[in-house]
Amino acid sequence: MPATPTRNDVEEFLYREAALLDDWKLNDWLALFTDDARYDVPTTGQPADVSHQTHLFFIADDRFRLGERVARLGKRGAHAEFPRSRTRHMVTNVLIDAVDGDALAVSAAFSVHRFKDGNADHYVGRYLYRLLNTDAGLRIRSKRCLLDMDGLRPQGRISILL
Repeated sequence: MPATPTRNDVEEFLYREAALLDDWKLNDWLALFTDDARYDVPTTGQPADVSHQTHLFFIADDRFRLGERVARLGKRGAHAEFPRSRTRHMVTNVLIDAVDGDALAVSAAFSVHRFKDGNADHYVGRYLYRLLNTDAGLRIRSKRCLLDMDGLRPQGRISILL
């Protein structure tokens, strides 16, 4: 089993993940996820442990659907993201909340700035990760993006990856 990652290792991993999203390297970002991964963005005001099976989510993707989302965002036909948004993901307050063997529960605060069509949108919230420590390095088993905003106004949509 690989050595347990330090908080510095986890921070570096999350910062590199954010850089991949900002550089629009979505296939490289997708490679950070395990085959059984989930990527969830519940609607605003939901508790952290809400289930996508019983509540409305903005995004509730398993690994296959996440791959389809990445493929769609890479095509010119993705009208909401053509031309692409420019984004800047800020990640802070990284905490390793629990370690169970090779699995880590990690939380972090985020602020994502999105620039497109002369508009600047701002998304703020908290990430909840389940990371897996593998021989190939850290991998994302689940990523949940909890938005702190009351709603999506003035943005009105999430067409980028938080």
